[in-house]
Amino acid sequence: MYKLNLGADIPITAIGTGWSLYAFSKIYDKDPSDPETISGLNKSNVNGFDRWGIRPYNKKVDQLSYIPFYASMPMPVFFLFDKRMRQDFFKLSFLYLEAMSVTGILYTGSSYLTNRYRPYVYSEETPMDYRTRGGGKNSFYAGHVALVATSTFFFAQVWADYHPDSKAKWVFYSVAGAATAYTGYMRHRGGLHFPSDILLGTVQGTLTGLLVPRLHRTKWIKNPNFTILPFTGQSHGLAVLYKL
Repeated sequence: MYKLNLGADIPITAIGTGWSLYAFSKIYDKDPSDPETISGLNKSNVNGFDRWGIRPYNKKVDQLSYIPFYASMPMPVFFLFDKRMRQDFFKLSFLYLEAMSVTGILYTGSSYLTNRYRPYVYSEETPMDYRTRGGGKNSFYAGHVALVATSTFFFAQVWADYHPDSKAKWVFYSVAGAATAYTGYMRHRGGLHFPSDILLGTVQGTLTGLLVPRLHRTKWIKNPNFTILPFTGQSHGLAVLYKL
């Protein structure tokens, strides 16, 4: 079903994994903010789209948001439960690692290079000692959401490719969407991310989870709405048509 391009896939995965491991240690070890700076933050400086997302930190909700995160990380194990995918277990596991490394480098790179305060930092209901934490500057963007989306949509796409005629594939896409939405909602409720952070994490994670396996296909999956036509005239080439 999939073909690896080792000359590209190995460097991408190695660089993405190496950078992610390095950056994770840095973004969660940022210097704390001083109380004067935090007290001087003004909610009106937050854009209108995100302002309604300001809320106090909720530890219980924060912990609950980790459920789909921890559940989705060992996703390659589920390849072993399917006869077709089990035969390509190591290849699929490598592609999964590549997809996660792509999300890792994008997320950690964003958090490493920016210092956007989390919503709870703007809330006076959050204890000051928590508002000043270095991790309070890691709002951009929603990494948990992105990682859950990458993991679950990757599995859904792989299942669909190995079982193109199965009606059950929509169950996996639905589960992926539900897990991602739940994570995003709980990260919002916990005061950890603004809506724009969650939206970006959802889009990036979903696209990565879907595109990494698709770009490695060894054959086109038949789609009646997808057509490639040659054309000639003053120039020659291919026209790609997709009927919505």
